[in-house]
Amino acid sequence: MTAGKGKSPRSALACMGLTKRFGGLEAVKDVTLNVSEGERRAIIGPNGAGKTTFFSLVSGLYPATSGTIQLLGEDITKLPSHKRTALGLGRTFQITNLFPTLPVVENLVIAAMGLRSLKFSMFKPASRYRDLFERAETVLESVGMKDKSNVLVKNLSYGEQRQVEISLALVSNPRVILLDEPTAGLSPAESAAMTELIQNLDPDMTILIIEHDMDVALQVAKKITVFHEGRIFEEGDTEAIRGNARVQEIYFGTEE
Repeated sequence: MTAGKGKSPRSALACMGLTKRFGGLEAVKDVTLNVSEGERRAIIGPNGAGKTTFFSLVSGLYPATSGTIQLLGEDITKLPSHKRTALGLGRTFQITNLFPTLPVVENLVIAAMGLRSLKFSMFKPASRYRDLFERAETVLESVGMKDKSNVLVKNLSYGEQRQVEISLALVSNPRVILLDEPTAGLSPAESAAMTELIQNLDPDMTILIIEHDMDVALQVAKKITVFHEGRIFEEGDTEAIRGNARVQEIYFGTEE
């Protein structure tokens, strides 16, 4: 949703004092973060900085030890993952989570069915799931993979599988999407294609991206949040972060 003329954009995601402890380990420490609707925000930082744990708190994979999370103005702190998805939150993961022996389109249909608490059966005619197949095909076309619709996932390149992962997150028509290292393990050409795909997503969609490649992060995002030791270390626009000596000291030459 685009803010009206003269109005400040509405908050898409707001975390206040968000903390996660695993026994004696405090993986995320008192994180307060606000992301506006339609914003592209990159989350960067060295190994063990708490970035993926933060995403897991927002998506509901882990319960927060303390603090609150609001999605589009609604408190989702204690909601299970599937209810957060229904409210407009999508997420990808660092490791592909696909059905390799099924065609691409059926992977998306199964994801869409999960949102409706339905079970897929290969013995039922596709016409029973026509609307889901149509939605899946629409998403695949939007990411440039319509020609791969009936290809088995195991026969795709790794880069194409990562594109399917994003398609799975898009099938729920999210308003806020969390992309966890979408270019990890990709060749330079695949990484460039993935970066272009992300840049071409619906401009009204709010995107948070964890990215190990700072160059990709700086291309995709307008604002960068740097995590270090579970806390927000620095935050600013891309130019400010690019030239920040403190960020270079903790981040340069490291990988997540």
